[in-house]
Amino acid sequence: MKIQVNEQALTLPNSMNIEQLLTHLEKPLIGSAVAVNMQIINRSEWATHNINEGDSISLFQAIAGG
Repeated sequence: MKIQVNEQALTLPNSMNIEQLLTHLEKPLIGSAVAVNMQIINRSEWATHNINEGDSISLFQAIAGG
């Protein structure tokens, strides 16, 4: 399945949800935010929101500082 993550093409080995995608990409689940096709997905929906062919995903990491 072909998708885009932060504007980079990515081919996934199989269908997965957002939580599985973050694990696959070795991204932390804590302190992350995810948008799929420019729509923020609530963390409570990550385990049930499936990634689809052609989706454009934006990953954001919280950064501490001042």
